[in-house]
Amino acid sequence: MLPYQIDDIDRKILSFLVKDARMPYLEIARQCGVSGAAIHQRMRKLEENGVVTGSRMLVKPSAIGLNVCAYVNISISEANKYREVIASLKKIPEIVECHFVTGTALVLVKIYCLDNDHLMDVLLNTIQNVPHVQSTNTMISLEQAFERQVWVNDYKRGRVPSKSVK
Repeated sequence: MLPYQIDDIDRKILSFLVKDARMPYLEIARQCGVSGAAIHQRMRKLEENGVVTGSRMLVKPSAIGLNVCAYVNISISEANKYREVIASLKKIPEIVECHFVTGTALVLVKIYCLDNDHLMDVLLNTIQNVPHVQSTNTMISLEQAFERQVWVNDYKRGRVPSKSVK
């Protein structure tokens, strides 16, 4: 089966929703010059084909007391134990992202903690106790300069945007 091919209208729909996930479908339809039913149908196809994987409410971590954001490189003693390590890491609620990466460490995780004491507890008593975790290297984020979704409007068939992203 060939991967789902998005067209220019799909790109427009996605660009509106990336900027404002609450934008009404009827407004998107008006901007795209199609019917509201067409937007609903296209969104269903985008979801069914895995282009859109859902929507979610985002909570600002510091608003609920999670004041420390850290990135942790995790070295594993045996690379073939990767799946076991990931399964264990998935059970740690402070970990919000987990990536298999290149470099000296195999895994990079992003974690949120209440404070530095909480971070140290998670590192020493949780992550480093996971079987096959050999070592960790932690970087504390001092400030998140910005965060954004992937760009949609300017992306076509493997080309990157030619102008600065706003």
